[in-house]
Amino acid sequence: MVDERIDILKDILLELHRGASPESVQERFEQHFTGVSAMEISLMEHELMSTDTGVTFEDVMKLCNVHANLFKGAIADVDVPDTEQEGHPVKVFKDENLALRAAIMRIRRIIENYAKPENEAFHGEILKGLRHQFSLLGQFEKHYTRKEKLFFPIMERYGHDAPPKVMWGVDDEIRDLFKEAKAALEKLPEGSIKDLLDKFEAFAKEFEEMIFKEEAILLMILLESLTQDDWLQIASESDAYGYAIIKPLEKWVPERQSFANEAAADTSDDKLADALDQAPTGSLTDLTNTKVIEMPEGQFTITFKPKEKEAAADRTTPQPFGNGYLSVEQANFILNNLPLEITFVNKDDIFQYYNDSVPAQEMIFKRTPSQVGRHVELCHPPKVLDKVKKIFELLRSGQRDKVDMWFKSEKLNKFVYVTYAAVRNETGDFQGVLEYVQDIQPFLELDSDFNRDV
Repeated sequence: MVDERIDILKDILLELHRGASPESVQERFEQHFTGVSAMEISLMEHELMSTDTGVTFEDVMKLCNVHANLFKGAIADVDVPDTEQEGHPVKVFKDENLALRAAIMRIRRIIENYAKPENEAFHGEILKGLRHQFSLLGQFEKHYTRKEKLFFPIMERYGHDAPPKVMWGVDDEIRDLFKEAKAALEKLPEGSIKDLLDKFEAFAKEFEEMIFKEEAILLMILLESLTQDDWLQIASESDAYGYAIIKPLEKWVPERQSFANEAAADTSDDKLADALDQAPTGSLTDLTNTKVIEMPEGQFTITFKPKEKEAAADRTTPQPFGNGYLSVEQANFILNNLPLEITFVNKDDIFQYYNDSVPAQEMIFKRTPSQVGRHVELCHPPKVLDKVKKIFELLRSGQRDKVDMWFKSEKLNKFVYVTYAAVRNETGDFQGVLEYVQDIQPFLELDSDFNRDV
């Protein structure tokens, strides 16, 4: 049934891609669906983009709003405990959207008041309030970045790679629309209030569509796929990227049941049976190595051999290392004390390592554990993907050993120097790419009259 539904969804969307109007396919859609699973939407997009349909990522992105409107009112809800608890990433995400929606409503009201002739004498004060609301709304960047850096990697691990790619592309388009609206705001009072209104509404339309996609599609996929441990990981890494307008009032601490402790405290038949009834698949090994299960057809016994723990690698004994000796622990300390942000992508294009030279909140290019194990192409916004591929091809092929660049970060108010270096073994075989990022602002601020003889 799921395969059939996916095929029908795929056919409908292919019709849209070939130029059919949304109205012409709506009736067929409603004939076949009373509730669409967000998981099916994800699978359908994946098939569209990975088979020989001729539909590309760019095609899906262009019709993203058409797709979303088709599914409005038909997407089935997923009920998962804890999501309304304070601090749960889902609640935080939805609360941010409420706050961002409120900022949009306030901006619309302020623009309306600014345009009234009788308020001309108050333009100075109105502009002040308008800029403040734009500043608040601009914090959606933190909301989007957290989604892209924390939600997307875990989705990809569960096989949902199409929705993140499409959504990230649309996110970047929304970012550009906001920049255009903000530029129009900066031209006031000399500029046109109508120009500001037009550009702001173009942004707001796409932004509000994205809120629907986030809450009705993205979160539904996440709630169907992620475990409680996945949500805990997201919650623990969220501070590194910050929050939009509001912050969680408290840390989310889910209630967790330990069946092992319960069984150890009382091993009577009743207690053991209760623990077995409650134990999820795979947790029987926590109780004992033999279990007797009563069934209407009779008894059966489960016996297993507990897996022995592997000895941890010795991190303190020095080993031959370069031109000397270092322990794993010492090597880790050294890497973390270098004045560089280091990232290593292996020869299979998998993001494998980053150092902890500064806290995640202070990183120039923020990294968190969720991203480790991710394909490098999925770690970058679609709009810069071609540049990343070009750099990696130059390094992999041997055309270049290093690619350097620098830029001025307006957000951080500092100059940044970035190097991508090919890592090769002793025979010259490509092993991966080392990226190191350095804040060079202190170099530019050195006293030019420094006495070199000192």
